[in-house]
Amino acid sequence: HVQLVESGGGSVQPGGSLRLSCVGSGFSVREYCMGWYRKVAGQDTEGVGSIDSDGNTNYRSDVKGRFTISKDNAKNTLYLRMTKMEPEDTAMYYCAADTCTEVADENGYRNWGQGTQVTVS
Repeated sequence: HVQLVESGGGSVQPGGSLRLSCVGSGFSVREYCMGWYRKVAGQDTEGVGSIDSDGNTNYRSDVKGRFTISKDNAKNTLYLRMTKMEPEDTAMYYCAADTCTEVADENGYRNWGQGTQVTVS
């Protein structure tokens, strides 16, 4: 079965940097579409960015230029590099994965990690 395990969360100062990792198993990170989401208590889950099977990325406007999504196919791992972090980036961060067909059909990701907490203060 598909499994995703996030790590790398923690506390950083405004302007600082942090790199989150998401190790996949039971599927190929290279072949799947993957995304990062974040959740603040009392608010809706919001998409941070995504990467497809060709390595093309997309980001929400308020993280563009600050966050970078990448894959290490040899390690079957997805990364989220965050720089110039702001208090508004504080949230629980989740990675998600599915076939790109499912993502293109807007059916939503079916596979999610457990989350890793990021606090900027």
